[in-house]
Amino acid sequence: MDPYVLKTLNEHRRARRAAVLVTDLGDGRDRIVREGDQVAGDLGAAIASAFRTGNSGSVEAEGRTFFVNAHLPRPRLVVIGAVHISQALAPMARIAGYPVEIIDPRTAFATPERFPDVALHAEWPEDVLEREPLDNYTALAAVTHDPKIDDFALKAALDAGCFYVGALGSRKTHAKRVERLLALGASADQIARIHAPIGLDIGAASPAEIAVAVLAQTIHAFRSRGLESKGAVA
Repeated sequence: MDPYVLKTLNEHRRARRAAVLVTDLGDGRDRIVREGDQVAGDLGAAIASAFRTGNSGSVEAEGRTFFVNAHLPRPRLVVIGAVHISQALAPMARIAGYPVEIIDPRTAFATPERFPDVALHAEWPEDVLEREPLDNYTALAAVTHDPKIDDFALKAALDAGCFYVGALGSRKTHAKRVERLLALGASADQIARIHAPIGLDIGAASPAEIAVAVLAQTIHAFRSRGLESKGAVA
């Protein structure tokens, strides 16, 4: 591999930016395609699929054979609120391959005893997210039901382009949340990205069932990135 290409690829990895390494198997030339770059034809379709699925492989395009190697940041799930839903969600998400971080300034809730083997921050979201910024390979679920804790994190997630943003609460609760987020400077288009009530509509009632619904919605959001505007998502 060309040293410059390797250096560039490593820079993308460190910055948690997705990239696809495209190698022409005929002449061995490499090039890096960043997420959002436009590539036409069959090769472009294969690259788009690699960004969505993380799968690598060879493809025939324009009479040539290419190897498309996906380098995607590992998706992570940030949960705002050390509540019962979070206790069920954390181990489920870990099994599904989504590292979990939980943020809650309420030290009576955010304890290692309640959340063993979980990255836990008993701090305000403003402080944690300044150190560990969100990005478009992060999902955020706000489940405290407390605007003082949830609202900043939701606005930060919308500004960062998180691939999933969900918030606990009824439609009436969300209507009030919308007013607050507009006052914080969020746009109507941004706010429309929030899944509220949170989770797929499976009739979930218990905290564990709600956790299943949230994780399923998170996975769906991740795997359908880039397809919404094409009408390919049910």
